[in-house]
Amino acid sequence: MRTYTVVGVASALFVLISKYGFTDVLRPGQVVLDPSRVAAQIVSRLGFIGAGIIFVRRGSVRGLTTAASIWLTAAIGAAAGAGLIVLAVIGTAGYFLAISVLPPMARVIARRSGRTWPLLRVSYLERQGMLRQILAEVTGGGFLVADLETTHHDGESGGRAGSERSESEGSSVEVRLQLGGRGDLESLIVALSELDGILTVATVDEA
Repeated sequence: MRTYTVVGVASALFVLISKYGFTDVLRPGQVVLDPSRVAAQIVSRLGFIGAGIIFVRRGSVRGLTTAASIWLTAAIGAAAGAGLIVLAVIGTAGYFLAISVLPPMARVIARRSGRTWPLLRVSYLERQGMLRQILAEVTGGGFLVADLETTHHDGESGGRAGSERSESEGSSVEVRLQLGGRGDLESLIVALSELDGILTVATVDEA
């Protein structure tokens, strides 16, 4: 939700800048130049910056919202440079609204869409695509992920909880998932524990 909102606001800003930001350099009835190309060049040149921020880590894509935020920052700077100060202020307010308001709103929507389970803690050996498999099992089991947090552990073996499998080699990752939805939690725990590389699967009651 944050990424889509930021990209939408930035796109609207660039269009408005191209439409209204350079009228002072055009002579009525005579086309002297196309100043909207200035905004177009900013958009195209920002691609390599965003690509450098987006990366894949432990099977999941990171940095999309940050890349979109840089794009929006450029749009706000272009609006300010073109003299559209009110538009720049509105764009800045829209950014902070998307970053601060949308995450808690998404959690509320997730809770109201069905009953919310306690935190689910899954430990697994660090492997490419492992987190993707876990999330596929979760969503395939009728759940949605309201929140997700990962912790990396070097050279740890599997612990003890709900459903477990002991393996001692390599680094491990622990992911904590706040679930919502109407799936069968017991079936999900069984399905996750049967994945190759899973060390432990357990529910965690929040204090």
